[in-house]
This record gives sequence, C-alpha cells and structure tokens, in this order.
Amino acid sequence: MRTRLHRHERGAGPLSARTKGRPSRSSAGWGVLFLVLTVGACASDDDRIPADLILTGGTIAVVDQDFSLAETLVVTDGRITAVGGTALLDEYSATQTIDLDGRLVMPGFNDTHTHIRGRAFRHIELGGVESIVAIQELIREKIATLGEGEWITGYGWSEDELAEGRRPLRADLDEAAPNNPVILSRAGGHSAVANSLALELADVDEATPQPEGGVIETGPDGRLNGVIRERQGIVSRLVPDATPDEVRASHVEMLRDQLALGITSLIQAGETPGGYERWEDIYEEYGNELPRSTVQIRWVGPERLERFGLRTGDGNHRLRIGAIKVLVDGGFTGPAAYTIEPYKGETEYRGLLNVPEDELRDLIMQGNALGWQLGFHAIGDAAIELTVDAFVEALEANPRSDHRHYLNHFTVTPPVATLNLMAEHDIAIAQQPNFTWTLEGRYVDNLDGDRLAHNNPVRVPMEHGIFMALGSDILPIDPRVGLYTAVTRKGMSGEVYGPEERLSIEEAIRGYTANGAWLTFEENEKGTLEPGMLADVVVLSENILETDPERILDVDVDMTIVDGVVLYERPNGR
Repeated sequence: MRTRLHRHERGAGPLSARTKGRPSRSSAGWGVLFLVLTVGACASDDDRIPADLILTGGTIAVVDQDFSLAETLVVTDGRITAVGGTALLDEYSATQTIDLDGRLVMPGFNDTHTHIRGRAFRHIELGGVESIVAIQELIREKIATLGEGEWITGYGWSEDELAEGRRPLRADLDEAAPNNPVILSRAGGHSAVANSLALELADVDEATPQPEGGVIETGPDGRLNGVIRERQGIVSRLVPDATPDEVRASHVEMLRDQLALGITSLIQAGETPGGYERWEDIYEEYGNELPRSTVQIRWVGPERLERFGLRTGDGNHRLRIGAIKVLVDGGFTGPAAYTIEPYKGETEYRGLLNVPEDELRDLIMQGNALGWQLGFHAIGDAAIELTVDAFVEALEANPRSDHRHYLNHFTVTPPVATLNLMAEHDIAIAQQPNFTWTLEGRYVDNLDGDRLAHNNPVRVPMEHGIFMALGSDILPIDPRVGLYTAVTRKGMSGEVYGPEERLSIEEAIRGYTANGAWLTFEENEKGTLEPGMLADVVVLSENILETDPERILDVDVDMTIVDGVVLYERPNGR
C-alpha cells in the first residue's frame, strides 16, 4: 500500500514515555521492536508496571509501516502500551495475561463497506439457503407463524448457490404462498423477486412502464416473472413498517455477531439522518459491547443535511459520521452496473445509472462544497469514469486538502486516464475482493476478456498510486473470504481471475485493518498495534502469515478485543 498514505507514521497517537524521541522502528527482531525493552537486569515483580492485559507466546502482527512482528503485547486503559519480546513480561504485570500458544494476533478487522440492520419478524434470512425448495419451505414456516395475508420478506438468496442453478421466480413463490404477498431480495440487494399477490397489490403488471434506473422483468411468455432490478421499492414500499423494538433487538444482535468474525470496526454503507438516530440510541446503551461504527449518510439534499447538523467526522471513537453515500449505478446481481461497452452477448445493454448525470454532478458539487467526505457506489467502468470526472470538477471548483473522497466497489477497471485522475486528486477505493469469489457466476455471465479477468481490481489501481482499503459489502461479511480471495483471486469454482491482481497476505491484512482507519480519518487512533493506538485486536487460531493460503477459510477467530476488553471468545477455543 502507498507509504505516503500511512499517515500514522508522521503523527501517531500518544506513545509511552519509553518510545518517544527514540530512533526509527526496526523489524530486525522482537527484542528491539519499538525499543520498549529495558537493557540490563529485569525489574523485580514489585517494581513491574501495572497493565490491564498482556498477550504473549504467539506472533503479533503490528501492521506498522515495516509490518513488524513481535511476541508480546501490553494494553493499559484501552490502548497499546508496549509491543516487543517476552522480556516485557519482566517489565509489566497485568490483571489478565493470555497465553497465545502460537496463535496470530493482529489489529481487528475493519469492514469498510457493510450493511447492518435490524430485521422485522416477517423477515426470512436466506443467506446460505441451498435450493428453491428450501426457500419455499421457509416461506411456509413463516406463514404458519404469522398467518395468511401477512407480508413475507427476506434477503440473501443467490442463484449461484441454489441447487436448481437459477433464480427463484414468481411461480415458485406463488406455489409456497398463494395468499400472502412475498418479496425476497437477492444477496447484494440489487434485485428482488415478488409473487403474484405482491405485484397485484403494488399495481405492477405487464403494462407498467419501466421505472427509471430499473427493470421489471418478463419471461419468454411475455408475462412478469416476478424479478425487479434496482427499483424493487415499487413493491416493497407496501410492506408494513416493523416496530422499533423488534428492529432494535435484532440490530444489536447483528452488531454483536460481527465480533465473532473478528470485526472491531465497520462502515455502515448508508443511513438517512433519521436512521442515524437509531444508531445513536443503540450506542448510547450498548456501545461498549459492540464494534466501532462509522455511518455513511445518504444524500438527502443540502437543506435536510443542514438541519441534520452533523458532518463527516462528528461523533466519537465508538460511533461517528462517515461519508455521503450515493448509488451511481446498479450491480451485476441485477444486472445493472453501468459499463462503457455492452455486456457480454449484448449489442446495446450497458446497465443503468441510478442518478441522471446532471443531477449527479450537481449533488457532488454541493456535497464537496459543504465539506462532506464523499463515498459513492460505482461498479461499472462508465459509472466510475463519470463519478471521478464529477469529483475532479468539484475539487477544482472548491479545493480541499484532505477530502478523502472514495469510490465503493470499483468492479470494472476504468480507462487509464481515469486511474491517473484518481491518483492525482487522491480519490481512494473501498474494494471488496470477496466479490470475485461470491459473484463469479454473475461476472462470467455478463463480462468477458479483461473485464472478466480483472474484475474487482486491487493491484492495478495500487500501481497507479491509488489508495485501497478492503471490505465485504456482506457478500459475505466474513473477512476471511476477503483475505482468501485477495491473495488467490479464485472464484467459487476454483478458477483464478487475473492472477497478476493478487495481493500478498501482508498487503491484504493492511487493506482490512490500517487502511480502513484512514478512510474514517482515524489512522492515528486505530488499525495498527503500535504503542498509543486503541487496543482493538483479533486472535486467530493459526498464523495466516505462514499457512497455505488455501487454509485461510478454515482459520477460526478465537478472540476479539475492543478497547482492551475481550468481547468475544470462541466456544471451545484454546
């Protein structure tokens, strides 16, 4: 990753007195790391410095500029006190000492693009469901609980994971729910399938005009097949709102679930100002038990944002405001990503813009002038090119020295001229390497040539000098899938796509930790295990720096620590 962007090197958080003013760090050996060790005789037990937590007996990946390794980590008052060799045990005594037994310790994962939300009682979780028959059975079970006539919703199906090898369609849902309106969103959220009753209630039929920026699909017989791309809100708008209590309880539970994945920080990819208030309510009560969260705010116009009264960076280290979020185009699960060339096998179809170009340029100009960071969804190369041009136009009209604007996703590599503009104007990327794994089938169906081989590029943008952080966009959330795909470039089939895009495991870890902190202006506070940084730590069951990359998916998260407090410990772990 780019040296100039690891700004904690030039202005780190408060170091212990033992490290201030000393020579530069070295990765030559544990005994000299950060020069925190006392030369000569060790102090007696009575003279040892009190601390709260010590981790020792394994490999500590500091993820500093040199990617230094250590054996022992000391935590006091929620921050890293010292990192070094086992001689630190003679200098510090702690309330809790954990024997790592050879395991790997690294900064907690920072998921730079995720969607955490509470679920209504009517919701069905479809992630990991393996057949349309199983989906039908889940619908029937939900009807048995709620009764006939009630809306049924769900999220997470993927045709690439279903035994039938296709999407669920209207007829499949009608079979399971003839008397209940049903709408189920695909994993990724860019399309959904509705049954006949839901379509009827929404007044959607074969004569309904195609919505701007979306597609109402029909089958070979000319009748609606139930799938709506990008504009499924024309049906889901009718779903009754959940009660605040049911949504809040499941929201808190889902946040806690992130800890079992080793996630200590996350960026929520879009809430309205009103939605942010729900996050404030949750963190006021449960904040010390949850991962840190930065919440992107959806563009709602300058007047409403002014009434909101907050801006990028407001908040604290537990909950803060992130960038403005706008979806420039769709995704390949629609498919509706906006591309320069037609899709594979198509003569004209290039996807869709979610926002008309003039409107997009105007809101980017306004958002930048208002002082907001901008973090826009752009998947197709045409969407990326357009968004970058608009960012540059806004920055030239209202220059900002440290804007940290970025693009989410960046699936299809844009022209070299666009890459150069991004480097010149410090426009970063929040990339999801796991898409290459999870969405392989969608890319094979819709992309070809270099567009397929270099899907979700990581190496090429970095070589152009573009800053890169990593995240999941919940496909799946699990950071292990992101690390695995970043270093192997394998799809679910085992096919390797663009092997020259591979990252080293060290680069992938940095992308999932320190670089995510930079996106939220917190690189001096978290993302590495250097002295003075927040003690956000994950303990993995194996040392992924040395293990076969093919084993990354089998490595367990044994422990997750936030602010020096163990918030998750794997049952039956060591």
